Amino acid sequence: MLKKVLLGIIAVFALIQLIPSEKNISDQKDPELFTLYPTSNTVKNILRTSCYDCHSNNTEYPWYSKIQPVKFWLADHIEEGKEHFNIYEFQNYRPWKQFHKIEECLDEIKEGEMPLESYTYIHTDAILTELQKHEFDLWAHGVLDSMKRQYPADSLISPRKRKELKEKKD
Repeated sequence: MLKKVLLGIIAVFALIQLIPSEKNISDQKDPELFTLYPTSNTVKNILRTSCYDCHSNNTEYPWYSKIQPVKFWLADHIEEGKEHFNIYEFQNYRPWKQFHKIEECLDEIKEGEMPLESYTYIHTDAILTELQKHEFDLWAHGVLDSMKRQYPADSLISPRKRKELKEKKD
């Protein structure tokens, strides 16, 4: 009986290897974010090393990404990361969302939430040093300052937040 169960498990494992999953790879070069807001090579490297795999349209897949169920897990993880913030789609966000996403990035890095600990177990080069965090912080605040100069203040607040502030005033 145990032999049949083991053979069944092996058969299921073998069969799920045949299920394809879409890869997160595009032919885009650098994201427009770098054109919109001047970005040093240091910050570009920080983003490439610590953020791109989950927050861009170009993931570098490790060898183990070919094995199910890891392939499913990675695809889901990447899709979720891109839903939160996609560096390559930044220029398509409304100004308030761009502003909010940069603020979120600052908070996530400052609080040590990004890059994810589960990612840095294997990708140790993605762990940010204090100097890298400082470099990113300077760049991100520069982006926020640039946006404040470029857009009216109320356009940098989400419609829902604007509504809440208006209701508080009334």
